[in-house]
Amino acid sequence: MKNYQETQNDIVLAIREFTHSIDSSNDYRGDMSSLIQATSNMPLIKLGYWERLIRSELDNNLHAATRSIWARWFQPAPKLTWLDIVNANGYKRENSLRALSKYGAPNAFAIALSVRRLNDWVPQVRTAAKETLPSLLANTKPEYVVEVLSMLLIDWDSWGRIEEADKQIFLDMIISEEMALLLKARLIFSTSGPMPSLLSQIGRTDILDNYLNEIASDAVQPYVRAKAYRSLFEGRVTWFKGREWQKTSKAYEPQKLVPIIAERKIEVQPTFIELLNRSAADRSPIVRQISAEFLIRNIESLGIQTRAFAERFAADKSANVAEQGRFILKKLDEKTTK
Repeated sequence: MKNYQETQNDIVLAIREFTHSIDSSNDYRGDMSSLIQATSNMPLIKLGYWERLIRSELDNNLHAATRSIWARWFQPAPKLTWLDIVNANGYKRENSLRALSKYGAPNAFAIALSVRRLNDWVPQVRTAAKETLPSLLANTKPEYVVEVLSMLLIDWDSWGRIEEADKQIFLDMIISEEMALLLKARLIFSTSGPMPSLLSQIGRTDILDNYLNEIASDAVQPYVRAKAYRSLFEGRVTWFKGREWQKTSKAYEPQKLVPIIAERKIEVQPTFIELLNRSAADRSPIVRQISAEFLIRNIESLGIQTRAFAERFAADKSANVAEQGRFILKKLDEKTTK
């Protein structure tokens, strides 16, 4: 993978080539192939920086490409392109979304720039994004959409202008069986990255409800398996919704920011004992701790099986799991001596 400076150099060079290719031979649209290639394999991070770089380089190169003032007056204006989604002119950002959405995005980077317009500083651009994204997403390769979802959903709580209703509208746009299978595969096979946060945010919809059991068993990352098991045990999915100010009783701290956790009930197919058996045998102590936690919560419901599980946890090689097991055994002993 290219480093940060190499990627920046490639983008700057590609914008220069694009602006110099704008002429009557291509109806003043320019050749974006180099820029699409330069942005196709880059991580979808620091998008605000890339937007500013593209905007600056595009303005500078378009001005330099038409040296004569007469040429700038009489040469037709370049046609709208994907670069205009980050144009400094709000009208161009809005019009580019409306003009280009029916074609589908050329890569995940272009989709990411489009989705970020839901948080644009101009209300008309945010409206255009809401109205055009369904068509754009429908006409774009699903694997591009999943790549964008995997990176943007974990960060959009920091977007100050996007409304909760708009988040739900966006998620409703991507609900399909094909998308569910792609998301499931990413959650199961990703060896790194904030996949637990992605699973939480996707939990706003029911797109993965039927696959939670499989994710709990097969996900490579232990924290993803733990998140899926917790959702199944509780019969609900939860996600971080934001923060709000709440009053406190402390004179020196009259208010503090507290997290807001939202939830949605789900239908759970596996029985409690089945989930307990599988999670107790998981290879990660992170998941086995979840298993022991829910045994503690349901200490009265399993009868004689509770002691068998407690002894198993007490003998666990993880100190935290073993401590939970000993706690359950202590509670059981106290009950029998009464």
